This record gives sequence, C-alpha cells and structure tokens, in this order.
Amino acid sequence: MDEEVIPILRVKDAAVAVAWYGRLGFVRRWEHRFEPGFPAFVEVARGGVRLFLSEHEGDARPNTLVYLRVRDVDAVADEFGVRVEDAPWAREIELVDPDGNRLRVGTPAE
Repeated sequence: MDEEVIPILRVKDAAVAVAWYGRLGFVRRWEHRFEPGFPAFVEVARGGVRLFLSEHEGDARPNTLVYLRVRDVDAVADEFGVRVEDAPWAREIELVDPDGNRLRVGTPAE
C-alpha cells in the first residue's frame, strides 16, 4: 500500500458536490451511509488524486483550501469560465465549490 493523504471536505449535499467535482474530472468511486437518510460520505477520484466529501457536520470545516496540481489548468479554466493567472511557480486559478471550499488549481511553470 502506498501512503497518501486524502483531504476531507464538508459538503451539504453530496450529490450536488459530486456533480460539481465531476466538472473537474473527478468521478464518484463509492458512497457510505450508516442508514438510509443518514449523511453521506463519498470518495471522488481524478486519476490518483482522491477527495472525501462528507455531509457529516463534525468531519471538516467549511471554507477549506485545497491545492490541486493538474497537467492542463487552461482546460479547467475554460470549463469554469475563469481567467488563468501567471505566478512564478505555476499558472493558476481559484475556484469555490457550492459549499464554500476553495480549490487552487495549477499547472507548474516550466
């Protein structure tokens, strides 16, 4: 097993969050609920990158910032209709999901 870190993001509605993260290329891998109607805990993945999206109130704080390094930030920027900023270390955009979690998305400078 490879060691890794998986950010947990607080979401109000997992289905809405999964659809939004789908626009970033993430796909839903699994979902868990202790019982029907209980809060959802969902894993989404984009290649080897994984996120946990949790409707459980105590799991994570809203307004978290996650950095996502991608091969083509311009394609992501086009999908969301935002402008790419050039920094010395990367070309970047910042997005905010439906729950207020921030994602800084960047392609490293060459």
